[in-house]
Amino acid sequence: MDILADLQERGLINQTTDDDGLKKHLEENVVTLYCGFDPTADSLHIGHLLPILMLKRFQKAGHRPIALIGGGTGMIGDPSGRSTERQLNDHATVQHFSQSIKKQMARILNFDQGENAAVARDNYEWLSKMTIIDFLRDTGKHFGINYMLAKDSVESRLENGISFTEFTYMILQSVDFLNLYEKENCTLQIGGSDQWGNITAGMELIRRTKSGEDGEAKAYGLTVPLITKADGTKFGKTAGGAVWLDPEKTSPYEFYQFWINTDDRDVIKFIKYFTFLEKEEIDQLQTELETAPEKRVPHTRLAEEMVKLVHGEEALKQAQKITQALFSGELQNLNGAEIEQGFKDVPSVTFSKEPIGLVDLLVQAKISQSKRQAREDINNGAVYINGERNQDVSYELGDQDRIDDKFTIIRRGKKKYFLIRFE
Repeated sequence: MDILADLQERGLINQTTDDDGLKKHLEENVVTLYCGFDPTADSLHIGHLLPILMLKRFQKAGHRPIALIGGGTGMIGDPSGRSTERQLNDHATVQHFSQSIKKQMARILNFDQGENAAVARDNYEWLSKMTIIDFLRDTGKHFGINYMLAKDSVESRLENGISFTEFTYMILQSVDFLNLYEKENCTLQIGGSDQWGNITAGMELIRRTKSGEDGEAKAYGLTVPLITKADGTKFGKTAGGAVWLDPEKTSPYEFYQFWINTDDRDVIKFIKYFTFLEKEEIDQLQTELETAPEKRVPHTRLAEEMVKLVHGEEALKQAQKITQALFSGELQNLNGAEIEQGFKDVPSVTFSKEPIGLVDLLVQAKISQSKRQAREDINNGAVYINGERNQDVSYELGDQDRIDDKFTIIRRGKKKYFLIRFE
């Protein structure tokens, strides 16, 4: 199956500027394509995953991807998909964000040597050298105001107001496409559905400035669909906020849990979108979902593929180990790093390493409301230390109860966990 047919099969094509022309172009050439990522934080989040994986799909099909970091456009702010203006960051902050994002890209795309090795570029390199006169005379003259006002990214903002700064974003992104067309022979830009106006503007700039006696300069655009969830909530958001690709911001265990908790109605769609599984296996997972939904086989497969892709095999094994330990209640085999991941969001209290009675600990950590309640909880078998029930009201916690000499996990009842830290 060719790349466009595979993307169509997976539901990954929202729009293309020229279906037949792009198909022929991809069949006859090793095509250089790009997608831009503005550095608005020190990590990408899973909302960025789809376009990154689109670059990877094209790379696996033999084409050459460019991951364009918006060190320049990131200082301006893209109005697309927003109702208010972005906060502008200074140059040092944007450059720090850019370096972090480049490292994350390198974990997913293949930047090794070869004809279709991925490359990273930063548009600050050329946008920072452009004078205001260059911008207005050589580029701005090719954009009619009515043409720009008709673009969704601008039109949707007119009611709430849009600054001249953000109004020019479309032109700057067009300069990116033109620059990569000239220097890298880049003929295809991909992006989210909200980038359609910016992409077609760049194609128009290339047509106007590069067409000549040899004919019309040709470039192409392709967008991926907006990801929607069956329950109506926004994809990529949890109670704790965004799901990041940086393991320090969203641990591999949390990342694993995000995917494994995918709604049954979304799981096959997400497998098609985000994994590289073949159609035969996806069809089998669809059958598993229909015949034995309680086993959650597709959900597990999705979670495994995503953690392995973004964080690697070892991180996946660690996430699976934590998941199994929490499911079984057998916490003794977890190490300190795994405790940090698995119990990141549970109530936490810090104690000194002096021995302390279990009753006193339950009260001081506010696990039980009073000593009387603590004794009742212990006697009733409701208190567990590192997964093991303890019914000794006179028990004293010591070195033997600390995991990696730093943590003790207290469970009260079936699901209420508390993390005790020792210093």
